[in-house]
Amino acid sequence: MTDPASAIKCEVHQLADRQIETLRQPACLTTSELSDYRVRSETITRLYRELDQIRRTNFERPLRRAS
Repeated sequence: MTDPASAIKCEVHQLADRQIETLRQPACLTTSELSDYRVRSETITRLYRELDQIRRTNFERPLRRAS
């Protein structure tokens, strides 16, 4: 079973790869492609926030036990 942080990282990498592929296209982007690009960008930002929250939770947990 994959832990949530690893799953998020994998998804972010896939989305980032797709963003790079989009920008490497020789032709101008269509309105639809630009919209998809923006949605992926927002998704990456959201996933990084989730990853940050997971890390913060994991970091704070041992501190609470030590108190």
